[in-house]
Amino acid sequence: MLTWMLKATREYLRAGLFSLVTGRPGPSGFGSATTAKEVTEGIDASGLTVIITGGANGIGLETSRILALRGAHVIIGARNMEAANKARDGILEQCKTAKVDVLKLDLCSLDSVRSFVDSFIALDLPLNILINNAGVFSCPFQLSKDGIELQFATNHIGHFLLTNLLLDKMKHTAKTTGIEGRIVIISSICHIDPYKEGIRFDKINDPLGYTKMKAYGQSKLANILHANELSRRLQEEGANITVNSIHPGSVMTDIMKYNKTKMRILEITTRMIWKTIPQGAATHCYVALHPNLKGVTGKYYVDCNECKTSAMARDAELGKKLWDFSNKMIENQLSRA
Repeated sequence: MLTWMLKATREYLRAGLFSLVTGRPGPSGFGSATTAKEVTEGIDASGLTVIITGGANGIGLETSRILALRGAHVIIGARNMEAANKARDGILEQCKTAKVDVLKLDLCSLDSVRSFVDSFIALDLPLNILINNAGVFSCPFQLSKDGIELQFATNHIGHFLLTNLLLDKMKHTAKTTGIEGRIVIISSICHIDPYKEGIRFDKINDPLGYTKMKAYGQSKLANILHANELSRRLQEEGANITVNSIHPGSVMTDIMKYNKTKMRILEITTRMIWKTIPQGAATHCYVALHPNLKGVTGKYYVDCNECKTSAMARDAELGKKLWDFSNKMIENQLSRA
């Protein structure tokens, strides 16, 4: 944990620690102190349909709330339906005209991902924006329902399948409406500190050598590689859909549940780099909605401004390898079902 924090601090220094601490706006006009409400001020999202995974708590809930307040029809994909229904009711209390639906989604189960997509398609709605937000952080070694290491399964594989299954709907929506589709994939500054080889293709499910933070870094590296490779493929097709990845910032939410005590100590000792939940949701909303990003794809954003990733995250060949590996992993699960 200390090693990761030192590396993260180094990256913050490179990106501009002064701007992070003071909230000074970057080239976009926004910065670390900007909230999701501020970054979407004056934007009309009525007529847009958004799917957000993990939209029932923390940063995801604030993103759902703001997008609904701006007029979007928000579909929350959540594992805990009780929490999701409570989140929906809370949004409706604030805005009686908000359109919010909840659907069951467990990203560590590929069958659940398929069922979610079937349920969404049955609603016969368009799909303009997909926000891959849900995730697990630094958990002890365990396997998903499909026998895949849990962080890799939830943070990457589940979202990889979800995105692929929804692409035809997004392409159709963009083509028939003329409105650009947007896919936002939530990564993390932790992508800078994966295993030495980046992705342990031959040891994804091997408990030997498993390290909680390295495994998280691996999954977050996979998020950026996925975003970049998908962006490349959609550009080749000429599809009117952009794909970008983001780091929301350091925010104390339920995702920290496996490391709460350590993270609380870390929060106290490094308070200057931590954000509130409304600030943490700002980059989600900026990349999903702001007109400044029209036509912008294959980029990585921090504090609502474009930022440089690690060299490994920019490795196009690694991205292609991960794409093929992910498809193969999903195919193997399907053949066993």
